[in-house]
Amino acid sequence: MDLDVFVTAHRPEWDRLDSLLRRGRHLTGTEADELVALYQRTATHLSLIQSSAPDPMLVARLTQLVARARSVVTGTRRAGWRDAARFLTEGFPAAVYHSRHWWIPTAVLSVLVAAVIGWWISAHPEVQSAIAAPDDLRRMTEPGGEYETYYSSHPAASFAAQVWTNNAQAAAMCLVLGAFLCFPVIWILFLNMLNLGVGIGLMSSAGRLDTFLGLILPHGLLELTAVFVAAGTGLRLGWTLIDPGPYPRRTALAQQGRAALGMAIGLALILFVSGLIEGFVTPSGLPTWARIAIGVLSELAFLAYVYVLGGRAARTGETGDVESTDQSAQLPTAA
Repeated sequence: MDLDVFVTAHRPEWDRLDSLLRRGRHLTGTEADELVALYQRTATHLSLIQSSAPDPMLVARLTQLVARARSVVTGTRRAGWRDAARFLTEGFPAAVYHSRHWWIPTAVLSVLVAAVIGWWISAHPEVQSAIAAPDDLRRMTEPGGEYETYYSSHPAASFAAQVWTNNAQAAAMCLVLGAFLCFPVIWILFLNMLNLGVGIGLMSSAGRLDTFLGLILPHGLLELTAVFVAAGTGLRLGWTLIDPGPYPRRTALAQQGRAALGMAIGLALILFVSGLIEGFVTPSGLPTWARIAIGVLSELAFLAYVYVLGGRAARTGETGDVESTDQSAQLPTAA
């Protein structure tokens, strides 16, 4: 493409579009139709320049012009309660449902890793000695020890808030760092499973695995599921960077990134619930079976939420992405 010739040929159209935009709402019907046509042509010109003869200053000018025209053509819209309700009943569960082929294998492999680590520590006293001194291990695993008092060491409300913040940060890191070719997500997930495996191994070696599971399961089922969903979504985002499928890499990554952003908001709500359970139910005086039952019911409720509401929304075409009117314009690419 001869850029100078192209600019000379189409500059009058760009100037005309800029002139119409400056007039704002004071346009006749004919001029409004002309603005739409010029917007579409300018978007195509921008795509051609970006793919064939990118010039930073010209691309910047046309990008701004196309953005201004798009805001006039499509209008602006404020999010309201209807958008929030749609997100909670359709967008978020559909996004989790669509990513199930990533987070379910992630969950299975992660739990297997934690179990193997726990068995290895429990079966090898020398590994336990490498973790801590015998007296320290005894203080951690004995009745009324650190593993038990951890959940009641702070007021329930502040403890729940702290747990929610920490878990939300971990989930957000999995979602954001997935774009770095998956490796940070795998490392974060491994550290979480290592901590879980150490607890399983040490308490099992002390003959108190049932006590440990009674403390972990009430909140851990929902909490770990949220972490697995975040990790699976992050891995999916990273894999999109490697293999974008039939779409241009930037388009595919933008679509998955927008869905991941919505996932972060939804998972923060799920982790808030697990934080409340960890702060108020886990250290409570309820029988172990009752505390575990609360954890199981919360997990089943989340899975029903994903597979019933999410599955139904997914079958109607919902992907968890933002509304098409809120997405960036998809410009045609030059052959």
